[in-house]
Amino acid sequence: MSPVLELSGVTVRLGGRVALEDVTMSVAGGEFAALLGPNGAGKTTLLRAALGLLPLAGGRTTITNPGYVPQRHEFAWDFPASVQDVVLSGLVRRIGLFRRPRVAHWTAVWDALDRVRLADLRTRPVGELSGGQRQRVLVARALALDPAVLLLDEPFTGLDMPSQEVLTELFTTIARERAVLMATHDLAAAAYTCDRLILINRTVVAAAPPGDLRDREVWMRAFQVGAESHLLKALGV
Repeated sequence: MSPVLELSGVTVRLGGRVALEDVTMSVAGGEFAALLGPNGAGKTTLLRAALGLLPLAGGRTTITNPGYVPQRHEFAWDFPASVQDVVLSGLVRRIGLFRRPRVAHWTAVWDALDRVRLADLRTRPVGELSGGQRQRVLVARALALDPAVLLLDEPFTGLDMPSQEVLTELFTTIARERAVLMATHDLAAAAYTCDRLILINRTVVAAAPPGDLRDREVWMRAFQVGAESHLLKALGV
């Protein structure tokens, strides 16, 4: 399938330092890709650059109708709003400021909540939800836009294993219909569930299906670890 996200020679500078340098990559429709790298490698920066939220020092980005799921701590969960109101907030640009949502907007909200299995909690205050439920609310907020590509920024952080498994199943299902690009630290889950792994450390070090990334030098370069690293042993390379 054709790409729904493309970065070509993308360079980003933040606070006087190079956060991304000459990044070239793409994600195709129907592909579940993982963005992997150590802290500070530029994963979140790449997602934000792709969305046009950061200025580029070089290169170009092309993206088709994106949906973005930020890290959970970036959302104000103490704000007095219901689950469905939070999901509706993702449609503000389409609705227009100070305009009332139409039936089509509410239908998109309820369909998205049904997709993430939270339809029965739609009137509950978001502050009462568990961590896993809150993450699914953010996913529904993005899905209400009916995106061609869903960008996920560390969706498993701070969640227990049952919540991670629910989300993994959800993301795998979503990826059958649209592209999914997930920045994550969970290497094992990414290798097991994703079609392609994109290793990044300010630039793309490698990009291939999990089974093709058996060269330990590639992992050492991406994660800046030595030959005796426990990471390599855990990966079996």
